[in-house]
Amino acid sequence: MSVKCAFLFAGQGSQAVGMGKDFFDNSTTAKEIFNSAKERTGIDFEELLFTQNDKLSQTEFTQPAILLVATTAHKLFTDRVDIKPTLTMGHSLGEFSALVASGALDIIDAIELVNLRGKLMAEACSNQDVGMLVSLGLSDEVVEDICAKERDKGKSVWAVNYNADGQIVIAGIKKDLEELVPILKEAKSRRVMLLNMSVASHCPLLNSAVEPLAKKLEEVIRDEFTAPVVSNVTAQKYSSKQEALELLPKQLVEPVKYKQSIANIDNEVDCYIEFGHGNVLKGLNRKATKKPHFNISDMVSLEATIKAIKELEK
Repeated sequence: MSVKCAFLFAGQGSQAVGMGKDFFDNSTTAKEIFNSAKERTGIDFEELLFTQNDKLSQTEFTQPAILLVATTAHKLFTDRVDIKPTLTMGHSLGEFSALVASGALDIIDAIELVNLRGKLMAEACSNQDVGMLVSLGLSDEVVEDICAKERDKGKSVWAVNYNADGQIVIAGIKKDLEELVPILKEAKSRRVMLLNMSVASHCPLLNSAVEPLAKKLEEVIRDEFTAPVVSNVTAQKYSSKQEALELLPKQLVEPVKYKQSIANIDNEVDCYIEFGHGNVLKGLNRKATKKPHFNISDMVSLEATIKAIKELEK
């Protein structure tokens, strides 16, 4: 019986200069994907990813860069191993890579799509000084209550990423977030840290991006799901274009239910494979599951994961 795998994809914050270079240097397939992405978007991904620059931290470039590397890793793996995922799942931006892995999005269409998504998000936040912060050590209920009380005072702060027990991200106006720091510390937050984000994701500040993203999604999503995708919005699986068109625009302005998603799917899979740079999701999953977690970020980890999966299948 084939091993049951969940294919996972991280979102913004996982980027780093040099990611994907090992794939590019050692794989003709990777070079072809990079070149096709450049032709479609006009972005020089070699320069963006392999040289020091300011663009990689700008969301319109961050998003396609992360998706490019993650979906290239996925392509190289599936070219070598005849395995279909039980389900696919991403964190925020990663849900679009998950759609590629499920067959509902073409890689190059997806890169163009998230480039647009980044532009729309940046535009929505352009006239406001926005940001995001992470709080560690407080329950969801305590953080939600604090944010609600601050909104009642006219502040713009929302709990937006439910990453793991005791780890929650808050988005909003930067000044309001800064004023939130001592309140969270007084509530016994173990750590409060402002993140290096140029947008305020998954909150009402992005309302203006919803309609134009929905129009583009209509053009590129295919009703050809080979595996279900877990929605960030509902923490439940979906497997049709109609559901994707309903859920993905909402994802811009509603919280990412990541830890709830892992809790919902853990008994359905034997292992997790994370595609793309770093081990961000492995860190989040550490307390949530005891299942094996593999990462494919370069050619060495590709080979190691292929070997590990074959061992699990024995």
